[in-house]
Amino acid sequence: MVSFEMNDRKKIGLGLTGFGIFFTFLGIIFFFDKGLLAMGNILFIAGVSLTIGLKSTMQFFMKRQNYKGTISFGVGFFFVVIGWPILGMILETYGFIVLFSGFWPTLSVFLQRIPILGWLFQQPFVRS
Repeated sequence: MVSFEMNDRKKIGLGLTGFGIFFTFLGIIFFFDKGLLAMGNILFIAGVSLTIGLKSTMQFFMKRQNYKGTISFGVGFFFVVIGWPILGMILETYGFIVLFSGFWPTLSVFLQRIPILGWLFQQPFVRS
């Protein structure tokens, strides 16, 4: 069984991931500002790499079933950097959904256990 011990590297990684999500959100709010979106992507990838480790990150992105998500996320990042942020974000969103689709059941169970918000996620129309 793998334990999740919080050392300084993982704390910094979680902080970078949070800042990456924040800058991406700001980039979308400010009408797809390519600078903020690119910075958010770089911080997000760096944060994930520090949180789970470089080897685990490479193994995750290079799994055979994750190729489609990895390629679309990478091409989307490239489009954001060259100045086509809307098309880039569409491709990145698709890649993100494909890459992290295996985590949705875990996220669903977590959301159902939140005291007030969990009631909403336990309704039949949300569960299906």
